[in-house]
Amino acid sequence: MSAIDERFKQLRSAGKKAFLPFVTAGDPSLPMTARLLEKLSACGSAIAEVGIPYSDPIADGPVIQASYTRALNAGIKLKDIFATVREVKPRLQMPLVSMVSYAVIHRMGMDRYVAEAIASGFSGAIVPDLLAEEADDLRKVCRREDFSLIHLVTPTTSPDRMLKIAELSSGFVYFVSITGITGERNELPPQLLEKVTWLRERVEIPICIGFGISRPEHVRVLAPVADGLIVGSAIVRRFAEIADPELALAGVEQLAKELIAALQPDAIPV
Repeated sequence: MSAIDERFKQLRSAGKKAFLPFVTAGDPSLPMTARLLEKLSACGSAIAEVGIPYSDPIADGPVIQASYTRALNAGIKLKDIFATVREVKPRLQMPLVSMVSYAVIHRMGMDRYVAEAIASGFSGAIVPDLLAEEADDLRKVCRREDFSLIHLVTPTTSPDRMLKIAELSSGFVYFVSITGITGERNELPPQLLEKVTWLRERVEIPICIGFGISRPEHVRVLAPVADGLIVGSAIVRRFAEIADPELALAGVEQLAKELIAALQPDAIPV
């Protein structure tokens, strides 16, 4: 079992849901990324996603795209991201997952990427531009190393394909809540609960919902049908829009605490 599997096993035993924040590595700097991860871990985040900046992000909205551009313009390198994660991971109480383009993995080589990711402290990867049906080679490497390979399903994925993707995934299934790109939304699709519930009733693997989640009311609505909720753009934006680093950290910490509080069972309407 990977550290992701262990974490969901612990959460299910305790009757809790997972809060999964997303951060962009190197925005505004790798030392600040390390401090942000420490804050999010101390708040009670279950797992964190670390975005590996890439020039052609897949499905990322303007907030995350801009953060990737800032990091790349600052000269961020994958080896530096791995070094930062290796340094900060012993101080974290949560597993880390890399959100990474397959182009990055392919260029490095699957075996080397997984080996170096594990050595630095990552426990899995989300590869949004790699179809589950085309991931057999990478999946073999990940399974051999107990490294979770998390696939995505969307509102337009057919029921049969949803089940197949869930079967091929490890760690958890990333359920994209909306069609389109990442970003904060005022409202989430009314059919979302029905679709997640349908899949939840048919698979054992944890299901985490992402895209568009930014408010406690979103969390309260979705928490009853999901094993975890992923929040990205709201965190990246809050961190980016405040110039003072200490105030930015405090702002993200406050948002995380509000969203984690909304995940508690006594905060979920029956």
